[in-house]
Amino acid sequence: MAPKWRDLADRLAEQIRNGEYAPGGQLPQIRELVEAGEGSKATVHQAYKALEAEGLVTSTRGHGTVVRPRTPLKRLGISRYDKAKWRDGDEVAFIADRVASGRAYKRNEQTQSVSREQADSFVAEGLGVPVGSDVYARARLVKEGTQPTHTLTSYYRPEHVEGTRLVDPSPGPAGRGGGYRVLYDAGYEIDHMKEALFARVPTADEVQLLQLPAGEPVVELHRTTYTSDGTVVEFAVGIHSASRFAWEYEFKVPDSVNETGTEGSA
Repeated sequence: MAPKWRDLADRLAEQIRNGEYAPGGQLPQIRELVEAGEGSKATVHQAYKALEAEGLVTSTRGHGTVVRPRTPLKRLGISRYDKAKWRDGDEVAFIADRVASGRAYKRNEQTQSVSREQADSFVAEGLGVPVGSDVYARARLVKEGTQPTHTLTSYYRPEHVEGTRLVDPSPGPAGRGGGYRVLYDAGYEIDHMKEALFARVPTADEVQLLQLPAGEPVVELHRTTYTSDGTVVEFAVGIHSASRFAWEYEFKVPDSVNETGTEGSA
């Protein structure tokens, strides 16, 4: 026989899934369920902790236990970097994701800090510079409303960004078209990228910064951005709350045999 807290958690989970408790809505306070005969304070508390571990709710001091949104943001793949968005328009990458998701956005939902530091071995390899070289680090925290969704830290060579809006710590994107437009105007038009993704357990600092529920993993992104001659103009590391994004890619399927002409007619 399942313990009482498990039975309560399962019943609440079913009510969440069938819409009796809507996304963003609050579950009853623990004392309310105790008074309703659902069990002791410890029983209800354990049921709520189980729901949090299963990713159905979040519990924060002052806000109670709230049902998590069930529709994640689209995190576009190739199309979020379309030059028509940032070179010819005003749609930086995180805004492109919001537009594709049908979600609102405000420019102050991206904040950043900028620092000049010495590259460790990881950053040096990503940027293609010697260890200990001076680099700029532009660290952003992106939110949807008041809810953090991800962090992104971009590293640049000083000679590429010195004196530009990319080293301005003011909240929001780096002007019209964002960082890629800044690089473009400085003579560094981006041409191709490499992205690597992997999931992992978050650090304690990441749990606090991203307001992650218990048991939620993060998706770490490494992005390297090149000009047409192969110069690295940005190396970026992003930490994303796993359940807050749906990663979406659309691309032409390659046919390397026909493209290279190494095989074909006999």
